[in-house]
Amino acid sequence: MSSFGLLSPVTASPAVPALTGERAVLAAILDVEAAWAAVLEEAGLAPEGAAAVVEQAADPALYDPEAIAERSQGGGNPVIPLLGDLRARVRSADPAALAAVHSSLTSQDVLDSALMLLASRVRAAVLSEVRGTTTALAALADQHADTLCVGRSLTQHALPYTFGLKAAQWFQGVAAAARRLDLLELPLQFGGAGGTLASATVLTAGTASGPFELADVLAAKLSLAAAPAPWHTNRLPVTGLGDALAALTDAFGKIAADVVFLSRPEVAELGEPLTAGRGVSSAMPQKQNPVLSVLVRSAALQAPAAAGQLHLAAATFNDERPDGAWHSEWPALHSLLALTLGAAVQLRELAEGLRVFPDAMRRNLELSGPLLLSEAVAAAVGPLLGAGGKQELQAVVDAVLQVPATEQAATYAKLLRDAVPAELLPDARLAELLDPANYLGEAAEISRRILAAYPDYAATTMKGATHA
Repeated sequence: MSSFGLLSPVTASPAVPALTGERAVLAAILDVEAAWAAVLEEAGLAPEGAAAVVEQAADPALYDPEAIAERSQGGGNPVIPLLGDLRARVRSADPAALAAVHSSLTSQDVLDSALMLLASRVRAAVLSEVRGTTTALAALADQHADTLCVGRSLTQHALPYTFGLKAAQWFQGVAAAARRLDLLELPLQFGGAGGTLASATVLTAGTASGPFELADVLAAKLSLAAAPAPWHTNRLPVTGLGDALAALTDAFGKIAADVVFLSRPEVAELGEPLTAGRGVSSAMPQKQNPVLSVLVRSAALQAPAAAGQLHLAAATFNDERPDGAWHSEWPALHSLLALTLGAAVQLRELAEGLRVFPDAMRRNLELSGPLLLSEAVAAAVGPLLGAGGKQELQAVVDAVLQVPATEQAATYAKLLRDAVPAELLPDARLAELLDPANYLGEAAEISRRILAAYPDYAATTMKGATHA
């Protein structure tokens, strides 16, 4: 996967290669090695000063990612050639410090732990972007609590709705997925060559620290979770991370899909933020493409396949180190991290600058007009007409559906007035029933409850709610 994003524009934000590019991967691997050297020195298992030598040699700027990638074909993973280069630098600086390099570790320990460390760094950036997004969505939910729009079901007008509730539902999807990602444990992997800690047991024999104690110290140094046992063949830490990332991009994709539709010229209820040079077409200068939403959707459409690859690998993890399944995880997880971070950056800009057009929402609502209230009318008026009341009202609706859509609103009001005597349904009561603002159910309360459920993601309190 290119760090430049030529064929993946959603990942071209500068933050993405900085945190997921080849040098970021090298840095994570080298950080694991340097932290382990510090653990060994502190435990008296490496010469004094060895950790400083290793740390100085573990500068990712000193290494060539392209050359290491090419040489990794010799051993099947990037740790092996990178470790050779690291040892050469440490040997040149202080041969005695070699005792602190990779002792009792195996490539999988280092690479699995490095990928968890990489994920931890990406997660922090993703959650920072997400909080900007959720703050903006919560503000939209509050500002537009009473902004009427039409709710759509299977592409058709369904019931009166509010844009505030739509924004609150967007908020809920993102906040719930972000909380799941935030609470996910990213554990250290530490098992040695075969997952038995045999070499570490020998290394620590006769000392005050055993392998598990050293592993816990290493986890703390890297700010990773301590694992009760090696997980080299049980890939839940990887699949769980993949699922959490994919779930977040799912929530992103829902918002993007809605904005793409609602910003169509014939709908025109929303507009992306306007920025010079964004949304341009190479052939049609009049177009203003919803590029932010398109890029977010591109990430949401790719993420599930990458998460699925992680599960496929986990399900075929044979032996104590598999023949290809482990290797197939790396690009899938790397892709998920880059896509999620890239989409998070784009979505935040979209949410913070989203343009809302209440007049267009009301115009589209009135296309169906009182017909949207047929459910409310049936419940309130049906009993007034006796045993066949509901069937009579349904006949009115059926007749309305035979006329062009542009005439249905007026036709429904007229036929309804003709079908129900004024003494049973006064004009004032009929007008009340046909006012969409009177058939919003618990929209305001639903929004309030959503924001209240995620106070750490919302910087506002919903107004207009009627229940505690």
